[in-house]
Order: sequence, then structure tokens, then C-alpha cells
Amino acid sequence: MILLLLGAVAYAQEEPALPAGSSNGQSQEDQPTLPSGLGAEPAAPSDLGLEPSLPSGLEPAPSLGPTEAETKPALGPWIDITGFWEVRSGYRLQNDKYEKDASIGETRLQLEMEKMWNGFTFEATTDLIYDWVSENHSVFLEEGRGFLDLREASVAYSPFDFMDLKLGRQILTWGTGDLLFINDLFPKDWQAFFIGRDTEYLKAPSDALKASFFTDIANLDIVYTPRFDSDRFITGDRLSYWNGSRIAGADSIVHTDKPDDWFDDDEWALRVSKNVAGYELAAYGYWGYWKSPSGFDTSTFRYTFPKLNVYGASARGQVGKGIGNVEIGYYDSREDRSGDNPFVNNSQIRYLIAYEQDLPQIAPDFTVGLQYYVEQMLHYGGYRRTLPAGNKADDEYHHLLTFRITKLYWNQNLTCSLFTYFSPSDKDVYMRPDINYKVNDNLAVEVGANVFWGDYPHTFFGQFEDNTNIYTAIRYSF
Repeated sequence: MILLLLGAVAYAQEEPALPAGSSNGQSQEDQPTLPSGLGAEPAAPSDLGLEPSLPSGLEPAPSLGPTEAETKPALGPWIDITGFWEVRSGYRLQNDKYEKDASIGETRLQLEMEKMWNGFTFEATTDLIYDWVSENHSVFLEEGRGFLDLREASVAYSPFDFMDLKLGRQILTWGTGDLLFINDLFPKDWQAFFIGRDTEYLKAPSDALKASFFTDIANLDIVYTPRFDSDRFITGDRLSYWNGSRIAGADSIVHTDKPDDWFDDDEWALRVSKNVAGYELAAYGYWGYWKSPSGFDTSTFRYTFPKLNVYGASARGQVGKGIGNVEIGYYDSREDRSGDNPFVNNSQIRYLIAYEQDLPQIAPDFTVGLQYYVEQMLHYGGYRRTLPAGNKADDEYHHLLTFRITKLYWNQNLTCSLFTYFSPSDKDVYMRPDINYKVNDNLAVEVGANVFWGDYPHTFFGQFEDNTNIYTAIRYSF
């Protein structure tokens, strides 16, 4: 099995890499922009002295299978293997003349391997997939398409007590938002999220080196990505979208010019964090590119990824009986700092304030979370003056509210959740209800939906109205 897997990986690497494909990132841009801002369930108060927990769509929320501790068998002294086998299908609830009736249809085998040797930890996570909705099964690792998706292939080592290193393909995340990303500029897979894959697949892998330093003054994380990793954004091949003038889909595939030179088109990300009186404080920096297409080249008629710097900060801690967090990020659009280039995204400031609390007085195992998110476009006057005739102008302030409710039943084996995005400025809504039942320690079943609607077809969620779908899944973990 291991030799077969390694052979599949080697075959995949020989396939030509294509450009990856609504905040940060997000992410969200000109086709129209996928919100780069579109992370993590706030930590419990007892966790506040530790590193920040993974953003809430990225911890299995809920996981279809049991936890690693419940399922991880030792297959001998040489290597540990865990994983799952899953069948997932979904169908549109409305007619979409540009896409197939099936939104998702796949069987997936994930194999996760770990080996520790002389202080090094080797990890590999590979998904073998057959997708009966797709007509192309060739492997494109950068896009996560084809019969193989390499989720992780890394080696970790701690040369000193105060330093950790991790090199290779890995899932990276930081920030404080719940399925909203401001300072998390690591790649996201919006297509997987909207067609009904498990929430863990919203996070796409990065090919990077991560160095972490732990001191009494503060903790420092540095991530270097030698070649730009974009979001896996909406291209039209599985989801219809607003292309600037109309709703389009498979008849109008998005083509991009993506920066892809090793060590020239690279990215740097930095986080400095410190626990102060039970509150996790952090500062962030990012130097790279807009993660989804945010520019347009009129000579090639292709979307582009303009250069971008991001500087931000966050705080998270106990507020009353719950957990509160705030986060801010300044998006420095390096190719349009004056705001007068209509074909490149303007600079922005993004704001987030959030609160989550358990409410046992209403019902046991009942949790509610609220978030208020704002994108402010800078140099708005220059944007309006240079907007091409006939184009719909974006608002100077884009407002977004999210609401999450979660209720556990039957000894916490049944999880019912609803996550809702509502934009009062765009007048559109996205709802993601989900019911997950853990039959036993190995078997779980799930049913959920992606529901979109809006008053206008050009808004972020309104463009996806015909992509409303319902999905089901069954997963066996081992």
C-alpha cells in the first residue's frame, strides 16, 4: 500500500501545475472578489494560556469520524497509519443552465502516516479520490484536482528547546475569526467549501517552511513560501458566478496569470504572540500577493494576482461568561496605492469583533457565536472616478454579520449546527446547516446544505443563488 501510494504521488508530481483554483482570501476579488476574509472556534477559557486554537472551520466542526486518540492504531514500531473512507454526494436545489445538477459526487480514501526517527517527525496525508461529477481525473496538485490530493508531506524537527522547524506541504492557519479570515493569508479552497465537502477542506495546503521560536518575551512564527500559493478560487467549472456582466459558469472559465517562479514569486508571513493576563495578543505581517484574482490585464484578458502587504493585530480572551475576540488588518495593495487603477483592487482596512458563549440556561450543550465584520475600501473617491462606464460600483463599506448555533444531543453523538452569513450592505445571505451523527467510534453520517440568496446577482453571495445544494456523506474512520 505504501509503495502504491508513493508511486501515485510521484505520478502526480509529473503532471503540469495549473493556476490554483469569494477574503483572506480569502481570502474574493474581481470575478467578483471572493472575500479573503471568508477561522477558528474561539478557545475555551481554560485554553487561553496556550497557542491559539485552529480557526473554527478548520478543526473538524464537527468531524465525521472519531478523534485521532480514539482511532490511531499502532501498526508496529515502524509507522502509524490512520485515515478514513468516505462517500459524499450533493445536488442542486435550483436549475443552473451553466452547471450539472450534481454539485458533488465522490468517494475518498484518506491515508495519514506518521513516523518519528532520531528527533525528526515525518508526516504524509494523501487523499485518493474518484469524483463522478468531474470529467477530468488528471492530477493538478496546486488545484487539488484529480484522483489524488496531497494534503501533507512534511518533516518537523526541534534543533533547540526554544525552536521548532517544519518543512514541506502542510496546512497552516492563524487568526481569531470563525470562518472569517483577516490575517490568515494561507490558501483556502472556496470551491470545496461551497459544493459541500467537509469544512476541513476549506483549508488548502501550503508548500512552505515554518519556524517557531518560544521565548519569555513573546512567541514568534515565521512562514516562508518559496512559490506563491493562491486560493483554490471559483473558476466556473463547478460553480456558476458573476463574471462582471452576467452570471456565467462552465461557458466562461476564469483564466489567470499566476506568479509561479520559485524564490522570485515567494511569500512571507509572520506572527508575534503573547499571553497577557489570560488574553492572547498577536501581531501579524504578510508580504506576497492577493490570494484570489484581484486584478485584470487588459492586454491578455486574464485575471491577475497583484502584490499585497498585510499588517494586523488581534486579541482574544474571556469576556463575561464567554470568549470575545477582535481583529484588524490593513491591506496595502502595492500596485494601486493611490486607488486610481480600476483594474487592481484598492487598499482596504478589515475589522472583526466576535463573541461566543455556552448557554446551558437555555439548553445543555448549546453554544451561540456572533461576529461583525467590515471591509473598508480606501481611496474610494479615486475608485469611483476611474470606474469604467457601465460597471456596478462596490460600496465603500461592506458589512457582514455571522451567526453560529450548535446543539449536541445523545451523549454528544449528534451534532446539529447552523452557520449563517448575512450582509446588510449587499442584502444577501449564505446559510450552512449541518447534522452529523456518530454511529459508533468508526462510523459517522452527515447531511447538510449550502443555501444562497440575494437581491442582486452581482453581490458576493447573491451570485451563487443557483448553486444552492444539499449534500449527504458517510465516513468510516480507521
